Amino acid sequence: MVTWNPDTVKADESAAKRPAAGLTRQLDDGLWVLDTMHQDEPGVVASYLLSGDDGLALVDVGPAKTLEYLLTGIRATGHRPEDIRHIVLTHIHLDHAGATGDLVRLVPAATVYVHPLGAPHLIDPTKLLASARRIYGDEMDTLWGGFEAVPAGRIVELADDETIAVGGRQLTALHTPGHAVHHIAYHDPARNVLFAGDVAGVRLAGLNFVRPPTPPPDLSLEDWSASLSRLRELGLREVYLPHFGVVRDADAHLDALEKRLYEWGERVLMALRGGQDVDTLAETLAAEWEPELKAALEPADVKTAARQMRRYELATNYRMTVLGYERYYRRRHPEWLA
Repeated sequence: MVTWNPDTVKADESAAKRPAAGLTRQLDDGLWVLDTMHQDEPGVVASYLLSGDDGLALVDVGPAKTLEYLLTGIRATGHRPEDIRHIVLTHIHLDHAGATGDLVRLVPAATVYVHPLGAPHLIDPTKLLASARRIYGDEMDTLWGGFEAVPAGRIVELADDETIAVGGRQLTALHTPGHAVHHIAYHDPARNVLFAGDVAGVRLAGLNFVRPPTPPPDLSLEDWSASLSRLRELGLREVYLPHFGVVRDADAHLDALEKRLYEWGERVLMALRGGQDVDTLAETLAAEWEPELKAALEPADVKTAARQMRRYELATNYRMTVLGYERYYRRRHPEWLA
C-alpha cells in the first residue's frame, strides 16, 4: 500500500525519489491527460484530471501499482494531489479503478462515484480479486498491484442520466454496458465531449487502429451495440479514451469499433465451433490481424512498431479477448456453439 502523506512531503523533494512523469498534457481549460505508465510503458492507461472551483476530479485512476506515477502526473500540472475531491470511475476493472482504495486513504476529502453494480465490489473486493486472479494467476501482483477496499461512506452510486458537478464541469453519467455490466461513460454536454471508459474501445494515441477490449466476465455484444448507438446520438465533438488519449473523429471511430467487435466475435465463434483451444485461437487472431495494425503503424521503424504493438497488448491482449468471447457465447448463446 502506498503510504504517501501530503503533510510529510518536503517542497524541495528530489525528483529522483519519485517516478518520472509520463505523458502529462493539457487538453483544454482545466483538463489534463495523465499517463499512469502501466508496466513502465507510456501511452497505455490514462487518467483525466479536471480542475475547478470545487477542487480536483480524476476520471479513472489506473492500477494500484502505478499510483505514484499518477500522483507525480498531478503535480506536473501544477496541482496538489491532496486537493482531489472527486474520483469518477467508469468501471471497476483493475486498470481503471485499482488505485481507488489507496487514493481515498491519502485524500480523506475525496468522494468516489461509481455504477451501483460496481459499488459493492469496491466496498468488498474479495470476489473481484478472486475473479481477476483466476484470469491473471501469478501475474496478478506484477500487473496490477493490490486493490484496497473503499469505505462505503466515501461512495456515491450514480443512476443512469444522473448529473454530477465535479472539477468545474457538469457530467452526465450514461450507463453503457457491453464491455462491463457496471460501465459508465461521462458526457459533458456543455462541451459535447465524452469520458468514455472502455465502451469506446482501445486506440492508442496517433494511430488509426481500434481494438475492442472484450475480457471476461461481462461481455455482451447486444448491450455494447445499444451503448454505441446511444453514444452516436450525442454527435460527439471529442472522445477521451483511457487507452489512450483524444479521438476527434468520434462517429467513424465508433463505427470502426463496432465493425471489429463483430468481426472478431465471428472469427472466435467459428474457431470455437471447430474445437480450437483458447491459446491457439489467441495466436491465430493475432496472426490474422497484426498485419493491419502494422500497416497503421507505418512508416514507423521496426523497433518503434514493435513497442506500439506491445502497448496494444498491454491495453487489451488477444488471450483476454478470446476468453471474453468464449464466456459470452457459452453463457449467452450456447446454441451458437453447436
